[in-house]
Amino acid sequence: MALKKFRPLTPGQRFKVVVDNNDITAGKPEKSLVVPFSKSGGRNNTGKMTMRYIGGGHKRQFRLVDFKRDKQDIPATVNTVEYDPNRSARIALLNYADGEKRYIIAPNGLQVGQKVVSGKKATPEVGNAMFLSDIPLGTIIHNIELRPGQGGAMARSAGSYAQLSARDGKFATVKLPSGETRMILVTCMATIGSVSNADHNLESHGKAGRVRWMGRRPRTRPVAMNPVDHPMGGGEGRASGGHPRSRKGLKAKGYKTRYPKKASNKYIIERRKK
Repeated sequence: MALKKFRPLTPGQRFKVVVDNNDITAGKPEKSLVVPFSKSGGRNNTGKMTMRYIGGGHKRQFRLVDFKRDKQDIPATVNTVEYDPNRSARIALLNYADGEKRYIIAPNGLQVGQKVVSGKKATPEVGNAMFLSDIPLGTIIHNIELRPGQGGAMARSAGSYAQLSARDGKFATVKLPSGETRMILVTCMATIGSVSNADHNLESHGKAGRVRWMGRRPRTRPVAMNPVDHPMGGGEGRASGGHPRSRKGLKAKGYKTRYPKKASNKYIIERRKK
């Protein structure tokens, strides 16, 4: 996929860089796989603002994406590759041989008309979902389950992928996008290939208004606040903040927040790179 730059006919176009949408083959989503999606604006059930800097944004509809890939040994044809406003990756509409339609996260290189399948009969080709016990070592994978039948939870955003590096008994060793290496049960499923729209991180919005369309409001820097509003606020002149902390006083920038006795710690072989 290519990046698209603009001639600076307006100030907003001067630094704007977007991903070319040549890979998208359909303009409207499949009606049966779309549900209403309401925004909270950062408010809770009593109307009180509990999360700041959320609000506005373009109206969206939620696409029901199949992360489980549990329709096994039934071949499906890729009908369209579509844009999804709720995630950074593209999604692909599959037409199964029995007539059912489902969305999946589109891997890089998936083409319209291509056949995909999941389960024990699947081969290690792009778009096929397989058990970790059947995937060849060294294969690039995404949409990886943490627990059998749970549905893919890891490596789902644009351009991300993991690598299956080893198998030992009932566990497989997977190197994740963060750099973490961990053990996952071989009865979990994963999809072959890396996630589409790999250039997503190179996009530049070009203007503040484009971020507002996404439902993000302007963020106030803590050092610009008063002491009553934030631990890093206050001071004479342009005093710059003291020790980095959150609004509630918790340390930031390096303070570990993971519970030290978390049950899944024993499955992590190597922690993520800092």
